Amino acid sequence: MALHSNWRDVPASAHGCVLALGNFDGVHRGHAHLLHAAHSARPDAPLGVVTFEPHPRALFRPDDPPFRLTASPERAVLLHERGVREIFEIRFDAEFSDLTAEDFVVDVLHRHLGAVHLACGSDFAFGHRRGGNTEFLAARAEALGIGLTLVPQLTDASGPISSSRVRRALQDGYPERASELLGRDWAITGPVAHGDARGRTIGFPTANIALGEHLEPARGVYAVRAKLPDGRLVPGVANIGRRPTVAEGAISRLEAHLFDFAQDLYGQTLSVALCAFIRPERKFSDFAALHAQIIADAAHARSLLDPWGGLSA
Repeated sequence: MALHSNWRDVPASAHGCVLALGNFDGVHRGHAHLLHAAHSARPDAPLGVVTFEPHPRALFRPDDPPFRLTASPERAVLLHERGVREIFEIRFDAEFSDLTAEDFVVDVLHRHLGAVHLACGSDFAFGHRRGGNTEFLAARAEALGIGLTLVPQLTDASGPISSSRVRRALQDGYPERASELLGRDWAITGPVAHGDARGRTIGFPTANIALGEHLEPARGVYAVRAKLPDGRLVPGVANIGRRPTVAEGAISRLEAHLFDFAQDLYGQTLSVALCAFIRPERKFSDFAALHAQIIADAAHARSLLDPWGGLSA
């Protein structure tokens, strides 16, 4: 897999792809459906993706809270796992947002990326002030000798599968619903940072990860599985929130306690998947009450993650 961040400087060897167009935040089942349709349209051509970084919403709504399901490196890995060979990650800044729909098709997709076929959803819009739609794209692509496949959204009983639905499921405290839409458990990935070491003093050391640009899911306690840098999966229990009993007013973060695990993870990148929501975050009367609840939460998480009982790997 190759990732190209400068659309004006793409090597000729990366030309000739069938390109799926979109943001691909989360790389959910609907995105997999689009990629499959793109490949099926031209199985003789390498599969590529045109996406944007940062997400256009970050430019147009900079004061919104973080909302990303997957950061750029995670997205690239997930796309590669689904057969994508070339990722054209276009920097979405003020200059690029001013490109007309005509320039996007002719200069970007045709001249610089060398697309032989395009695939997108029927609601795909592009160009300055979203001036281009799929009707415009079809006409210009045909004139340039580029094929186009318009792909209907993948749906389930609740409607189209979308990144917005995944976000709502996570914010409402239903990671299992998010998993169904994604085709995998949703995970928060980041470097393990030093905390206040309070958990270590009571036998529950935690790996602390900042949410960063990740969407903040419902605050509370989760049964989790952490993927270590060496690929091992370790079950555990995690809290996401501001720790109102011990550090009220702090920025939300993830604190994961991994079961039967004692290795030093500081500075290493950990991916913590949310498997089940156990309870909302709340403030306890004292530290003893919090400690008792942590013990109960850990036992609950173990029962959920037991392959002979609850959520199997």
